[in-house]
Amino acid sequence: MTYREARVYLDEMSKYGSVLGLETIRGLLRELGNPQDDLKFIHIAGTNGKGSVLAYTSMILSEAGYRIGRYVSPTVVSYLERIQVDAKWISEEKFAELTERVRNAIARLETAGEDLPTVFEIETAIAFLYFKEMKCDLVVLEAGLGGELDATNIIRNTVCAVFASISRDHLGVLGNTLTEIAENKAGIIKSGCAVVSARQKDSVSSILRSRAEKYGCSYVQAEPELAEVEKEDYHGIYFSYKEFRSLHTVMAGKNQIGNAAAALEVIRTLRQTGYKIPGDAVKRGMERTQWPGRFSCIGEDPVFILDGAHNEDAALKLRESVEVYFPGRRLIGIMGVFKDKEYEKIVQTMGPLMSVIYAVDLPDEKRGLPSEKLAEVLEKYCPCVKRPDVSERQRAVDCAVQASLLEAGKEDVILAFGSLSYLQWVKDAYDKAVW
Repeated sequence: MTYREARVYLDEMSKYGSVLGLETIRGLLRELGNPQDDLKFIHIAGTNGKGSVLAYTSMILSEAGYRIGRYVSPTVVSYLERIQVDAKWISEEKFAELTERVRNAIARLETAGEDLPTVFEIETAIAFLYFKEMKCDLVVLEAGLGGELDATNIIRNTVCAVFASISRDHLGVLGNTLTEIAENKAGIIKSGCAVVSARQKDSVSSILRSRAEKYGCSYVQAEPELAEVEKEDYHGIYFSYKEFRSLHTVMAGKNQIGNAAAALEVIRTLRQTGYKIPGDAVKRGMERTQWPGRFSCIGEDPVFILDGAHNEDAALKLRESVEVYFPGRRLIGIMGVFKDKEYEKIVQTMGPLMSVIYAVDLPDEKRGLPSEKLAEVLEKYCPCVKRPDVSERQRAVDCAVQASLLEAGKEDVILAFGSLSYLQWVKDAYDKAVW
């Protein structure tokens, strides 16, 4: 099987959609020899900030000399980005080899009359096989959807269950209230593991703490208010947090101190359980962490920012960042979003800041909100809304990027935001436009 054939196979399997529950992946992993049982995990759930917490944590641990697997969802730069060891993506050849192995296992299950797995379950199985083969010391594992019934929750050996900021998202799937969503995500807590959380609303903290106590787990919540920020702008942050002094991250945004504090609490917890993580490894790991699409600056004169603000809470953080970093500057927006998101709340938060905004279609046409519908909503909140030609999806993004660059003066700021899935399109279009 080639890499291209592997991707075609996974596209064909995508027709089975997304199904919450562990029975199918349990059967698939049993057929593959349960590779996950030979691994130890830092399991991360949450609504916003999971990827940043994962990136900080895994890079620091790699700098400390541990071999660290990363499982990421969704991806921005490349499909292969979702499975990494020490920040290096799985190769096309290895991905194809493991996909064929999983396909053969699925064929045996199908012959036996068992249910077929979803694409995410297949990808998760491939990741576990790879991490076992690479003899990873720890795997930093990002939950896909929710927690309790997410395919990643098939694992047993959780060293630390970590919670990024939890807010309302995937309503009707994970629950209809914040507390129901928090209960679902709290399902990743395993008996005896350590529990670390970012700063949460009191109702969420109460749920996480109660679950931790029930399963005999220690519980720590990050205290971002204790961070001492020395310098901060859209290029990054210089700060100290508790015993970690003079740190630097190139990750900007008003949410990043909270994400960094959560990751540093994970490091403090791991140290207490015997992992050797020197202070210089913390410094190097923090400084070398990069995570595309999270308030990423890709250009200057005009400043061009990418941010995957795909729900109300993320939009509020994005608005705060823009107001702090770019006060009084004219803003030009590019927006694309999934139709299952609370897109009107995102628009209500960000639209009034924009002088001009371009509505674009997403690469995933089935999930994407059509640009004409998005434009209708934007017109309620932004004085000037434009929609590029949607006859060719790629050209629509190219057109929006080119038009925004022509529209902007050197002191203006262009902000592409919404779902992560189209931000690489924007980056590619920007690179072509300024070449």
